[in-house]
Amino acid sequence: MIEFRSLAVFYPDWRNLLTIAIVIAGALLVGTAAHRLLFVLGLRAVRGRHGLFTSLIHFAEAPGRVIIPVLGLLSAVPWLRIAPGTLAILLRALELVLIAALGWLVIGALNALEEFVAHKYTVDAVDNLAARRTRTQVEVLRHIAVSVVVIVTISVMLMTFPNVRHVGESLFASAGLAAVVAGLAARTTLSSLLAGIQIALTQPISLDDVVIVEGEWGWIEEITTTYVVVRVWDLRRLVVPLSYFIEKPFQNWTRRTADLLGTVFLYTDYTVPVDHVRRELHNILERSGMWDGHVWGLQVTNTSERSIELRALMSAPSGPKAWDLRCHVREKLIEFLQHEYPQSLPRVRADINPSLNGNDAGAHEGLGAKAHG
Repeated sequence: MIEFRSLAVFYPDWRNLLTIAIVIAGALLVGTAAHRLLFVLGLRAVRGRHGLFTSLIHFAEAPGRVIIPVLGLLSAVPWLRIAPGTLAILLRALELVLIAALGWLVIGALNALEEFVAHKYTVDAVDNLAARRTRTQVEVLRHIAVSVVVIVTISVMLMTFPNVRHVGESLFASAGLAAVVAGLAARTTLSSLLAGIQIALTQPISLDDVVIVEGEWGWIEEITTTYVVVRVWDLRRLVVPLSYFIEKPFQNWTRRTADLLGTVFLYTDYTVPVDHVRRELHNILERSGMWDGHVWGLQVTNTSERSIELRALMSAPSGPKAWDLRCHVREKLIEFLQHEYPQSLPRVRADINPSLNGNDAGAHEGLGAKAHG
C-alpha cells in the first residue's frame, strides 16, 4: 500500500499517465515526420548536384533525426503534469541528448566541407600539387576542429550539472595551478595539436606526397591530429608521430613539383662507343612512354683501372614513373650492349711476362694457343 501511494505521488492517475504517453509519442511522431519531410524535400532540391549544400544535407540527416524529435519533446514536456523531480530528470536527459546531437551536427558540417573540397580539388590530374595542398590543409584543420568540438561538447554537457559547475569555478579560481597541472598532463596532446596546426599552415608534407621516412620510400596516405600514415611501396603502412615531420629531417620528392630526375649507372670497358650508347639512350626514352621529354643525357662520370662509369640522366613526371623508367632504361641499355657491343662489357686483361724462362714461356705460349684456338 505504501508503494502504491508513492507511485501515485508521481503519477496521480492512469489517465494522466496515458496523456503523458500520448503526448510523448505524438511529439516523437511529429518530429520524425517533420525530419523526413524536410530532408526529402532538401534531397530532391539538390538531386544531381555536387555542391556544399548537397554534402551538408547528407551529413546532417543522421543528427537531424535526433535533433528535431528532441526539440519537439522539449517543447511538449513542460506542459505535462509530472512531478517536479521527474520533470527535472527528463529535461536534463533531453538537454544532454540535444547537446550531443548538436555536436554531432557540427562534426557532420565539417565532414561535409571536407567532402566538398575533395570533390572540387581532385588529385587524379598529373599536376595535382595545388589540389593536394588544399586537401591537406582542410583535412588537418578538420581533425583539429573535430577534437575541439568533442571537447567543447563534453564540457558543455558536464557543466549542466551543478556539482561539476562548482568544480569548474574552483578551478578557474586557482587558474595558475590548474594550468600547470593541465599542461603537464596534456603535453603530448598539445604538442601534436600544435604540430598539426604548423603542418596545415607551412605544409612540409601533403597528401599523396612521395617521401622517404626512416629509410622507407612511400606516399603520405593519411594525416590525423596525432600521427601520419605512410603507405610504403610494398603496401606496408608506416605510422609516424605528427611531430616527427617538424622535428626530424626527411625527404619529400614532391614538395614543389611532382617531376623528378632519375639516374642509371653503367660500368663498361674502355672500348665502348659512348656516342652510340648516347643515341640508343634517347631512342629508349622516346619509346618508353614514361619520359616527359624534358631532361636526358649520358656522361662519363668516373673511370677506374678496369672500367669506365656511364651515367644516364632522365626526367619523369612523378616518383613512381621515375623508378619504373630507371629500371626500364637500365635493362634496355644492358641488352643493347650485349647484342651490339659485347666486347665493351667489363673485362679483366692479363699480360704475359716475357722475362720468363724458356720452359715457362713455352708453357704460357701453349696455354695462349689453346685459349685463342
